[in-house]
Amino acid sequence: MKTNIRRSALKARRRHGFRRRMRTRGGRAVLSRHRALSSGKAKKKS
Repeated sequence: MKTNIRRSALKARRRHGFRRRMRTRGGRAVLSRHRALSSGKAKKKS
């Protein structure tokens, strides 16, 4: 029971953090950069 509660709280916090970053332009840029890195298509700095 305790683990379930803790896990759900963590999930909610993660979702909230994601939405807060999406609200700001800088946060969205960070998200897109992280997504590019994870997919392996990161833009190489010249």
